[in-house]
Amino acid sequence: MNTHRDTAPLLWLGLVLAVALAIAFLLPVTPNDYWWYLRLGADTLAGGAVPVVDTFTFTRFGEPVTYHSWGAALLLWLVYKAGGLTLSVLLRGVLVVLTYGSTWRLSRRLGAGRLGAALVVLAAVLATSNNWSLRPQLLAYPLFALSLYILYRWREGHAKGLAWLPLISLLWVNLHGSFVMLVLLTGAGLVFPPGEAGKPRRQARLALAFAGVLLASLLNPRGFGAWTYVVDSLTAPASQGFSAEWLPPVNDHWQMSLFFLWLLIFPLLAHFAPRRLSALEWTWFLGFGFLALWGERYVIWFILLLAPLTARLAADWEARLVGTPKQSRAWLNISLCLVFLLLPLVLLPGVRQAWWADAPPATENTPVEAADWLAEHPDLPGPLWSEIGFSSYLEFALPSRPTWIDTRFEVFPVAQWQDYRHITEAGYAWEQKLDESGAQLLMISTLTQPDLLTALQQDPDWCERFRDATAVIFQRCGGGE
Repeated sequence: MNTHRDTAPLLWLGLVLAVALAIAFLLPVTPNDYWWYLRLGADTLAGGAVPVVDTFTFTRFGEPVTYHSWGAALLLWLVYKAGGLTLSVLLRGVLVVLTYGSTWRLSRRLGAGRLGAALVVLAAVLATSNNWSLRPQLLAYPLFALSLYILYRWREGHAKGLAWLPLISLLWVNLHGSFVMLVLLTGAGLVFPPGEAGKPRRQARLALAFAGVLLASLLNPRGFGAWTYVVDSLTAPASQGFSAEWLPPVNDHWQMSLFFLWLLIFPLLAHFAPRRLSALEWTWFLGFGFLALWGERYVIWFILLLAPLTARLAADWEARLVGTPKQSRAWLNISLCLVFLLLPLVLLPGVRQAWWADAPPATENTPVEAADWLAEHPDLPGPLWSEIGFSSYLEFALPSRPTWIDTRFEVFPVAQWQDYRHITEAGYAWEQKLDESGAQLLMISTLTQPDLLTALQQDPDWCERFRDATAVIFQRCGGGE
């Protein structure tokens, strides 16, 4: 299908990407992994090497630690240093456009019309926007979408693009542990050669590209250690037991409702559609579908694959219903698409406050004021015990106050996570667990720790020192002023 002369689909693409950008710019920056990655990037740049021991907490200080996503941490820090949260959120928007723009381009290549390609990408945007947190995984999404596009080009007999796969692998392995997704995509192509790509010469090129992908995955500061890191992450008891994103997805919000609905409809679509999926496409569907049902963190990868598969299956029906659309003026289509892409810029944090009186804040559940207050009181005795998301921010904004635990689930033993959960829930004898931590200061989240907050307010051993809508700071009564 020739899509190069018809520029009208760019109008639909521009509208969909405008929605995606509006969401990306309005989503608040949550603490979790973002802030400690900024600290890691700053420390890596200052020390000239990736840190190998923990300096963020007092409970694991000096212990060996693995920071695989060092490249992403460095990039996130440099972007933040150059333009704060405004430029950081703009980076998120650019990555979203690259990811879903590539998905749209692939959908069009697979036969989808103007409306079909736009609708499947819009569905993908809505179903996965809850996975757009500012963290290293966000940098890997466009690499996945580009790799899938290259492999479909290979299916059609255009094997030259395979040379990019080892370069993508080299970049990906230094950004995030999800580089194994590229290995899975490419390896499946070797096992299930589709159509014309099954000819020996073309299959040999894919085998050469696959070998390059594997070799490039070793070009990182830890070499083969990148692979052991992935295995350790997948088997770490603390991650599997205490991090919700490692658990199977549950239908607890509207994005998951859309995901499960799409998952249920797709087999019916595949059965009744005039087109048929190849063995490779079914392998991708079943493999990434299994991952999505195994852990919520994998849902977005599956949907980035599901969108073009859906577009391909529905292409013939769309052609019958819509027919051949009329051509329109190319300059007008391109101009309007650019306008749609530029309009959401007014929603960036630091920009929207200039015209929107009640603009939503740039961050959420981030103890900015509490950290500033604590910085003004260096005489208060530590150690400090804080909510894990707060710890991430404190490790960046107030490194002089090492934390007790943070969001690096695999770094801390299961017993420490059990104690954290017990204290957070104000379970039986929580005071004893807190005493054992050695904490003299507490920073409690009003959003995620209401039970602990209530218990502390009733405990005569703890005195409230600071409060705002986000955080409350307690000090052991009788401590220094």
